[in-house]
Amino acid sequence: MRYTILVVEDTRDTRELIRMMLELEGYRVLEAENGLGALDMARRDRPDAILMDMSLPIMDGYEATKRIREEPGLASVPIIACTAHNRWEWRGKAIVAGCTDFLTKPLEPAALMTMLLRYLH
Repeated sequence: MRYTILVVEDTRDTRELIRMMLELEGYRVLEAENGLGALDMARRDRPDAILMDMSLPIMDGYEATKRIREEPGLASVPIIACTAHNRWEWRGKAIVAGCTDFLTKPLEPAALMTMLLRYLH
């Protein structure tokens, strides 16, 4: 099965790097630049997992995660917070918002793939 990952990241270069990493591993990748776009895409495309930057324009990753969790059929989709903020309070805020797990940027390819395998396989 080819899993679909929604990458939510406002920095184009970072988004492209993550997309390339995922596509090399055989994942199908969808991309959103902000939380509102992520919410719309999650509703429409039903990804298998979401990589969510937490500092986003229009709607931040915390609010987008909360709203995705309220959508029928999306409550159990793994949402992995991806942020440069590495303090415990940021991790806690992400988990309270509904994130399944947390990765610190810059993303380490091995850590990202290990986490996706944990939640998808």
